[in-house]
Amino acid sequence: MLTKISVADYMTKRLVTLSKETNVIDAIKKLLDHKITCAPVIDQPGHLIGMFSEKDGMRVFLESVYDQGMGGKVGDFMATEIISVDAKSSIVDLAEKFQGSSVRSFPVFDHAELVGIISRTDVLRALVSID
Repeated sequence: MLTKISVADYMTKRLVTLSKETNVIDAIKKLLDHKITCAPVIDQPGHLIGMFSEKDGMRVFLESVYDQGMGGKVGDFMATEIISVDAKSSIVDLAEKFQGSSVRSFPVFDHAELVGIISRTDVLRALVSID
């Protein structure tokens, strides 16, 4: 049953996005307000240029402690090496990908277009949905 479930079936389609010019404190507030672990960073034409995550927020936190300042832009902290998944891939393959990675969410693409985000929690939702 699980092998027939695709990433598209459980991904989040309503994306909370950031720009590389967004203030990092505002970005962290956005993650917290929306109860998400990461957000895609989009350029003006709408292309994915990075991901800003809780882990990046930890870097902001530590730099603010050591440098005595809480500034910066998302573009200074975001991850630019992005691992993505295809919307049509199996959720089982995705679970294997999560097992081998510390990443908590992946951007989802369909024909080179960003269409969603899928997290570990989404995979777990798929598991309990078959019960």
